[in-house]
Amino acid sequence: MTELVGRVPGRRLAVGLATLALATFLTVGAVGIWRYGWNYWLYRGFPPPQDPGFVTEHGSTQVFKLSSPALAGRSQQVYVYLPPGYASNPQRRYPVAYLLHGIPGRPTSFLFTVRAGVVEDILDARGKGRPMILVMPYGSTGTFTDKEWANGIRPGEGWETFVARDLVRAIDARYRTVARGSARALIGLSEGGYGALNIGLHHPGEFHVLESWSGYQLADDLRSIFGGKKALLRRNSPLDTLARVAKRLRADRTYVWFYSATRDHFHKQNAAFARELRRERIPFHYFAVAGGHNWALWRGQASNALLAAAERLHA
Repeated sequence: MTELVGRVPGRRLAVGLATLALATFLTVGAVGIWRYGWNYWLYRGFPPPQDPGFVTEHGSTQVFKLSSPALAGRSQQVYVYLPPGYASNPQRRYPVAYLLHGIPGRPTSFLFTVRAGVVEDILDARGKGRPMILVMPYGSTGTFTDKEWANGIRPGEGWETFVARDLVRAIDARYRTVARGSARALIGLSEGGYGALNIGLHHPGEFHVLESWSGYQLADDLRSIFGGKKALLRRNSPLDTLARVAKRLRADRTYVWFYSATRDHFHKQNAAFARELRRERIPFHYFAVAGGHNWALWRGQASNALLAAAERLHA
């Protein structure tokens, strides 16, 4: 009996230690899973962006909040990547490329996944194109909230005006830009690609280069944005509006650069848009690549895309 009583505390101690070990294991495991998930969300399975060894001068990232009248005073984050040499060349002015994210998404995807800053540094180190200021606004009220970069039917939902007016004015006021349309590019991926074309066609002359990476050209019938109004859907469909602004686009020598993947469900829209551009004699470059609607494609084409803009913007 005495021997049995003496063993009980030992068992309790062993059970306690085992429980503690299991809790520690689960906690560490949960932290590890969280870190893995967070890193995957940031980099989408790719390694963190890093300049290669031959790059000796690097750009820098700034972030500010812009209060937009088009959004009823709402403040939106704006990420800005200043090219190598920006600080050491105080008399120099730069063209600007505006990059619009997709859904779900945030502007940091261009820096962390697409590696836009690294691409900019590499192009500069190799003497290709022209150094640009990269501007990446946050175009929604939540990561998974769809705004289509369009002016919605509700008050304070002027996302198109936020980009074309409020953001452009703020960037020209804050940084040493070449403050004219011939020195601006509007670029986007997926939903942002649609937004770049839609905004660009609504504001001819405001942006000289329009780029769409796997975007689309027919407005998505979202009642929260367009209210089911057919006229509003047509007005926000680049396939339907191109002919009406073609003359102005030709006069401004607007250049359209875009691509889609062969397994992308927007592929047919892109091919049709290319035919319309050719019919309206708008300078453009369109190509189809094997693959789907994914980050590997956008990351792989980032260098070609930014170089295409940098070679055509006027300083």
